[in-house]
Parts: sequence; C-alpha cells; structure tokens
Amino acid sequence: MTEATQLDDDTSPFSRFIGLEHLEITDQHAITRLQTEAHHLNPTGAIHGGALMALADNTATRMANHANAGGPNDGRFMVGIDAHATFLGNQPGGLVTAEATPVRVGRRITVIRTRVIGDDDRLLIELTTTHIPA
Repeated sequence: MTEATQLDDDTSPFSRFIGLEHLEITDQHAITRLQTEAHHLNPTGAIHGGALMALADNTATRMANHANAGGPNDGRFMVGIDAHATFLGNQPGGLVTAEATPVRVGRRITVIRTRVIGDDDRLLIELTTTHIPA
C-alpha cells in the first residue's frame, strides 16, 4: 500500500472514535456517514454542530488527499487551512451523510465542496474548504 493510498483510508483515530463510516471514494466524490447516538447530540436533542462539522471536515480532507494522489502532492497530507461553513438545518439525531467533491485540484491549493445531508435529503451544511500539502 502506498503512502497516498494510506491517506485515502480511515487512518484518523478521531474519525473512528466518533463513529464515521467511510462508504466510497472516487475521483468524483467521497461519501461518509454518521449514525448519530446520544453523545452526538446537543442539549436540545439536535445533532451537535461540532459532530456535523467533524463529519464534513473529515470527508473533505479524505477527498483532498485522494484528489492529490498520483500528482505533485502524492503522499503528502493535505492540511485544511480555511473552512467556510453555512449551517442550513439540523435534526434530532438519525443518519447524516456527507459528500465531498473537488472544485479545484492544483499544485499548491485544493478546494473541496462538501454537503451534509440529513433525513428526507434535507441539506444541513454547505462547507467549502481549502487544503495545502503539508
């Protein structure tokens, strides 16, 4: 297994700890889901914003690493340096899915757009992240 391939895998102890399930990764997208439990909720019973952001950010970073594999940044971890999130909704627990797609994959900067979707295909978060090779 090459170093770049390892970056595509679930190597993050944090993502495993919070229960992220990486479903698919291709050149077009990365898909990750989270089946929420009581510890993912805020005091009002909705999914904690930090849990939603962790899902989105982890999916975006996996996409950035995959998109850079085989290119000039092969084997280098793509560090997020900027994130713009718009929280558009929430729900009381349940299953949430993130899909990340590349916007720009360059030699120095990679931009990823990630959407977090909840029940009934409801858009919960739009996230745009910028990544650079470490």
